[in-house]
Amino acid sequence: MKQLKYISIQLTLCCVFLSSCDKYLDITPKGKTLLTTVAHYDQWMNSEQLMYGHGTTFAIGAYLTDLVDVPNITNPPIQIAELMYTWAPQFSNDLTLSPTFWGEHYSRINLYNTLLLGINDATGGTNGQKRTLRAEALLGRALEYFYLVNEYAQPYDSATAKNDLAVPFVTSNDVTQDVPARSTVDEIYKHIINDLTEAIPDLPLDNSTNRMRGSVASAYSLLARVYFYARNYTEARKYAQLALDNSKAVMIDFNGPNPATNILSTHVDVIFGRMVIGQTPADLNFMRSFAANDLRVKKFYLSTDGYRFITRGATVFVPPSVTPVFYYVNTGTSVQEMKLIIAEAAARAGELPTALQALDDIRKNRFPAASYVKYTSTDPVATLSEVLLERIHELPFNGLRWLDMRRLDKENRMGTVTRLNAAGNVIATLEPHSPRYTLQIPLQVTAYHPDMPQNP
Repeated sequence: MKQLKYISIQLTLCCVFLSSCDKYLDITPKGKTLLTTVAHYDQWMNSEQLMYGHGTTFAIGAYLTDLVDVPNITNPPIQIAELMYTWAPQFSNDLTLSPTFWGEHYSRINLYNTLLLGINDATGGTNGQKRTLRAEALLGRALEYFYLVNEYAQPYDSATAKNDLAVPFVTSNDVTQDVPARSTVDEIYKHIINDLTEAIPDLPLDNSTNRMRGSVASAYSLLARVYFYARNYTEARKYAQLALDNSKAVMIDFNGPNPATNILSTHVDVIFGRMVIGQTPADLNFMRSFAANDLRVKKFYLSTDGYRFITRGATVFVPPSVTPVFYYVNTGTSVQEMKLIIAEAAARAGELPTALQALDDIRKNRFPAASYVKYTSTDPVATLSEVLLERIHELPFNGLRWLDMRRLDKENRMGTVTRLNAAGNVIATLEPHSPRYTLQIPLQVTAYHPDMPQNP
């Protein structure tokens, strides 16, 4: 632990004295010279920076979604969250700031690349340990590129993916190297799938002692997510089942005891953990979509209007204040996410028994056992609608809703989303197929790379 602290301090000092590293995709300088042993690299993979998830630290990405309502928004919007909430083209014009999302992901990619480039020369460990650490770094890097391609590129479309621009695919940790050109969506997806496929043979079979670290099931679960957002539902379902079959993770039954601790890496429903703190004002229509006896409402939401959902701003998704053992939200993968992927894929294929069973596997853990009624239907359209509703109830603020909105917009399943001020006046709209569904490359990046093509 002392060695890890020393490494972290040295890396931080390097960032302070070499602030020009911001010019290279806003990543931290390489720390290869500080890492010499396999034990160092193993500690490197336990870095707190790598444990945090999408939208660090307070899941700020939720402000893009239709599940949030901020009635007291500043006019005009000033704060990053407010600009995000109103789908501003840029979230900050301050070139000294690390760009939201972009900087977060490339900073972690730099850390993973540092391991990938240096692990083979490390001393004091076996070749098997080196291969395992390398596999974990490939897994972690794949997760970061998954978010990047789903934020700064058009939603995956097999007809256009080979031409749609995505993000630079960086494999170096040397801040002096030129930035690669923007890869295409197809290229980034292939890189992600190749990294995960390459990682699987060398990943541990079980990560139950620390679910923040990689495992075979972790890679399968991320492959399921990747194919899901490529709208290849057959492959997504296959890998979701492989993730469940190769994991010891199980759902937490809200009828039973809560976890013993708020340490997310020990929660039994986590397949591949990444933590953020839940703290998001919830939209009234979203809250009204819950059944009255849904246990998730009072377990995760604080309401100052008696859970009547009649007052804007009165209900907040804030697990730390309601059920402290759920202090952290998992933006990594979970049993319930895999079940929802299987349910949606099966519903889309018209395989209703499979879809209904996967849906029931979740819902029976979310309603009082004494009053639980299993959802049944013979209508594929109604079943798919129910699965999509369950998805927003189960995974509302873990970094996936914005990606779901983009995915569903490609299928004409998204209507116009509006933002209202305190007086109820519309101050922003997100129309179907709006260019705002794809984030612009941050000004902090294009200022140093003016030749990088900008999104609309």
